[in-house]
Amino acid sequence: MPTETLTRNPVIRLDPADNVVVARDDIAAGVSIPSEGVTTNHDIPMGHKVATQAIAKGDPVRKYDTIIGFAGEDIVPGDWLHTHNVLMDDFQKDYRYAQDYVAADVLPEAQRATFLGYPRADGRYGTRNMIGIFITVNCAATVARKISRYFDEERLAEYPNVDGVVAFIHEQGCGMEQSGEPLDLLRRTLAGYIRHPNTAGALVCSLGCERNNLQKFMEAESLATGKMLRTVTMQQIGGTLNAVEEGKAVIREMLEDANRIEREPASAEHIMIGLQCGGSDGFSGLSANPALGKAVDILVRNGGTAILSETSELYGIEHTLTSRAKSEEIGRQFIDRINWWLDYNKGRDTQINGTVSPGNQAGGLANVIEKSLGGSKKGGSTGINAVYEYAYPVTEKGLVLMDTPGFDPVSATGQIAGGANLICFTTGRGSCFGSYPAPTIKLASNSTMFTRMEGDMDINCGKVIDGESSLDEMGEEIFAKILAIASGEASKSELLGVGEEEFAPWQIGVLS
Repeated sequence: MPTETLTRNPVIRLDPADNVVVARDDIAAGVSIPSEGVTTNHDIPMGHKVATQAIAKGDPVRKYDTIIGFAGEDIVPGDWLHTHNVLMDDFQKDYRYAQDYVAADVLPEAQRATFLGYPRADGRYGTRNMIGIFITVNCAATVARKISRYFDEERLAEYPNVDGVVAFIHEQGCGMEQSGEPLDLLRRTLAGYIRHPNTAGALVCSLGCERNNLQKFMEAESLATGKMLRTVTMQQIGGTLNAVEEGKAVIREMLEDANRIEREPASAEHIMIGLQCGGSDGFSGLSANPALGKAVDILVRNGGTAILSETSELYGIEHTLTSRAKSEEIGRQFIDRINWWLDYNKGRDTQINGTVSPGNQAGGLANVIEKSLGGSKKGGSTGINAVYEYAYPVTEKGLVLMDTPGFDPVSATGQIAGGANLICFTTGRGSCFGSYPAPTIKLASNSTMFTRMEGDMDINCGKVIDGESSLDEMGEEIFAKILAIASGEASKSELLGVGEEEFAPWQIGVLS
């Protein structure tokens, strides 16, 4: 039977040293790929891998000239490579601590890009101007919800400089250890949101008898009440109804002051982005993630900050990051967190132990190493200047790492608590994530999904796969969108009202 030949190159080669290429479209069995000198032996789904040379059983499979696994059987050119024949195994890594560190070439202040931001007393600038309602314990959740829902679009119309009144609800605060890391982490996260440059004012609601005691929380985080930071305790004020009415009155007072704050030109150095990916596919590491990395490089040159997280989804390629660390100490801090995650997940059916989610697999990702390889490309090419544990305030400029889980809402919550005033979120399968008070910009990895879910997607990075844009051009487009949304343009998730339910502090420790 004669083989079918396609006029458009159906595959993408990522590196000359690779022994696989990625299918640009669905490819039927028997299709000749002249650029690689192979003919497909199987149907190859879009985003999946095709072998371009023989790979003996046990030999490494290379993508982006990085080992993503080992052949589980003898593989011949033209074979489909996926979970059935690409196995994950441990191998010796050269961490090359700090040997490839590249300091950012930061532009002079007068040459940096600008956006329109909300000025804060401490010198930071917000991309949004919101009032947050926080709870010390889930027992106060209904009070916070009722207060926030009262301030609907109609009631906020007379406050054009206020972007919303949002309740940040969590499930913790009691039934947990009364001291130690779990409580410290919760308090640190809440305080990070209260101090956030996008938070103009905050109301903290408590029940009164919870383990996350209101007074101890305020003392531990050095928070002092004032005109724009108020508290209400249900047991002291007389219950749910009284607490709701008191909360409404407090928010009305804050709205007047918050509305007096107006946007003004600010340097892009005040932009801090949390980098996220979710619902990844085989194109995420080829288009959206490296294009976002190009935008990160531009932001860093303009004095800004980007936070790369999801530690469990950086496993397997950690040596490519330790080599970019500013110092050996910073590199070892990251490896300490990787080792913590390996111990934490020992014996568990989790992706750090190899198997990625069904959606990731359907999109072409064989294992966590391949997923991590693509995900790390969000961080661009500059050096890594610091490593932070979850929700700690980020003070370093440039590219930094923050230790978070891979679960998007929990990870983004930690980044926002650390000070991120924007989230950039890449997706191949179609995540519908949003966040407050920092807006989320969603980047689609392929045009098919972008067209299907355009109501949720802000940018189509699939143009890289289609050959319509280069990565550099895509990076410029993303950076322009970052400046626009930082200046007040609504992201798709904001237009849909997505973000209030996605506040999810990392819940660790016992539940008693």
